[in-house]
Amino acid sequence: MSTQSRNLSNFGPNEWLVEEMYQQYLSDPASVDAAWHDFFADYRPGDPAGGRSAASPDSAGKTQAGRPAAAAQPAAPAQAAPAPTAPAQAAPARPAAPARPAAPAQPAAPARPAAPAQPAEPAKPAPKAAGRPAVPVPAGAATNALRGAAARVVLNMETSLTVPTATSVRAVPAKLLADNRIVINNHLRRARGGKASFTHFIGYAVVKALADYPEMNRSFAEVDGRPTLVTPEHINLGLAIDLPKNDGSRSLVVASIKTTESMNFREFWLAYEDIIRRARHSKLTTDDFAGTTISLTNPGTIGTNHSMPRLMAGQGTIIGVGAMEYPAEFQGMSEETLADLGVSKIITLTSTYDHRIIQGAQSGEFLKRIHELLLGADGFYDEIFEALRVPYEPIRWMPDQRFSHEGQIDKAARVIELINAYRTNGHLMADTDPLEFELRRHDDLDITKHGLTLWDLDREFPVGGFAGNRMMRLREILGVLRDAYCRRVGMEYMHITDPEERAWLQERVEGQTFHLGREEQKHVLGRLNVAEAFETFLQTKYVGQRRFSLEGGESLIPLLDAVMRSAAAAHLDEVCIGMAHRGRLNVLTNIAGKSYGRVFRESEGNIDPATIGGSGDVKYHLGTTGTFTDRLTGTTIDVSLTANPSHLEAVDPVVEGMVRAKQDILDKGEEGFTVLPVLIHGDAAFAGQGVVAETLNLSQLRGYRTGGTVHLIINNQVGFTTSPKAARSSLYCGSCTPRR
Repeated sequence: MSTQSRNLSNFGPNEWLVEEMYQQYLSDPASVDAAWHDFFADYRPGDPAGGRSAASPDSAGKTQAGRPAAAAQPAAPAQAAPAPTAPAQAAPARPAAPARPAAPAQPAAPARPAAPAQPAEPAKPAPKAAGRPAVPVPAGAATNALRGAAARVVLNMETSLTVPTATSVRAVPAKLLADNRIVINNHLRRARGGKASFTHFIGYAVVKALADYPEMNRSFAEVDGRPTLVTPEHINLGLAIDLPKNDGSRSLVVASIKTTESMNFREFWLAYEDIIRRARHSKLTTDDFAGTTISLTNPGTIGTNHSMPRLMAGQGTIIGVGAMEYPAEFQGMSEETLADLGVSKIITLTSTYDHRIIQGAQSGEFLKRIHELLLGADGFYDEIFEALRVPYEPIRWMPDQRFSHEGQIDKAARVIELINAYRTNGHLMADTDPLEFELRRHDDLDITKHGLTLWDLDREFPVGGFAGNRMMRLREILGVLRDAYCRRVGMEYMHITDPEERAWLQERVEGQTFHLGREEQKHVLGRLNVAEAFETFLQTKYVGQRRFSLEGGESLIPLLDAVMRSAAAAHLDEVCIGMAHRGRLNVLTNIAGKSYGRVFRESEGNIDPATIGGSGDVKYHLGTTGTFTDRLTGTTIDVSLTANPSHLEAVDPVVEGMVRAKQDILDKGEEGFTVLPVLIHGDAAFAGQGVVAETLNLSQLRGYRTGGTVHLIINNQVGFTTSPKAARSSLYCGSCTPRR
């Protein structure tokens, strides 16, 4: 066998594709990816049909009927007979002279047209290879010889018949897999994008199960004519990819993910998607086809319950994944009945293995291990959630629970209890720390602690008007609660004693969806860009100057912008801002309207003595007055930034006093709070300085109230190099706010 043939044999079931690409290369080299050019430069295809000749070792001594060749066809005596000038196939042969009988008991017979006479019987076609009986072609049927890629598929299929295989079958409940997939895909949709399929999880479970059953990754080979067990160095998982062609036909390629045993789920997922993407765009290379040690095929995508795929030489196992369906006996039931009975969809897995090196018990144990992993054994889903940075606990597999005995709390009451738990402690699961990934869980928010299980997710419960509904499925209830309290924003408000205030907040967060339009998104991005560009310019132009940068807190600018736009839309008279030094220059220019030129001159030491607020002071103590303009609607509102010459939070009561004075001057009555105070804090200062608590305690007194204050805390988790754990005893830096 040539080197090229040996290379081609490494492609296994993909040899047909190599043949097809080679023909494309011959017609137009540019139509084939450049990675294949070196391979095809010295490629020489062999017998396209891949069939065995009559002289092959398997058929040299036998005819189609299995009789010895010498007995069935003696040395052609008909060659001595006169023959026409033209070939016998082109015209009817003249009657041949009687041939000598090969045996006394059999009289000679004249030769038939298109074949020389044979002793004792009419002429027969050339003998076929053993095991390949001739199939008569119906009269009038069209025939088309298979060549190239199609012929290579024939060869591959015939070669696979030489592998003695057996198949193990196992049905796996798919409910836990489906429910955790929903959680993961919802998180991916909110975060980085993408989608995880069932085959991603099953393929990863196959890789993890091979760690316990490495014999399923082995293969059989013959070395120097001796049977040999091959143990590969790595697990290279082959993916059977169905590719539709332009003419409506379909083809199958098997490309492998290399060294999967060293990957976490995120790496496996990305490698899987890369293989699929390159297969769809005909960008697979020779390395993608070579070295497959175990394969995964998923005929379930087209509704097949389970299959027994062909096992190609060089592999020991191929795993088949069937369709995810309810058992046949339950398929006539309604969704409500199925949920009430606790019936799960199932996936049928098959393991087709080389029986020369793998036994049925090993294959069965291997499928059992995959089954256990898909039900969450050994932290399977915990590992996946951590790899994808999903900050929640996965759903757990457990049996359904019923509460029907006297004295037991029914599930409807438990659901109401769960809703209240999320309203009270849902903020503890909110993903509000961008600096560190942490799995967030709390027993009060665990449905299993409330006597509920995954089997209750699709059952309906009375909710008494929650999110505007009378009845809801538990899955929908959890979705509303987590969207309201456990995503990127947490809410802690159940300490408020006024039921009307609590209900007002609940109506505005529960069941509400917030989606920014395209123009809004572009506006937010623009505000972030100007904040970042301003800090970058100052850092580059005025190196070494003290300026208290906003770096890391640039989101303050679009947040302040949103507050200002809302105030302008509500037709308030003014917004009065108080803040510490950090980020002041950015707020002065991008919110309060101070010109860049004035800031640059002040950075060079040219302080204007007539500056309003903090005259003659350093630039990061100065205040200003100006007008804010909504860039989307054009509405405007007056804005003032109060000077803050000292001590981070000392400006808080000053701003509240200024706002109250302006409201008194406007004198719009008891409800005329048309000047909005906005106070911006640092996390350490807010928790550490007593003036904050003193100001908050004045907020509800008749002589000091201003109708409410917007407090913004820039939490960079560093207060004068002190970590949060060493800076305060409370969970949040804002926990010192009064509770009422």
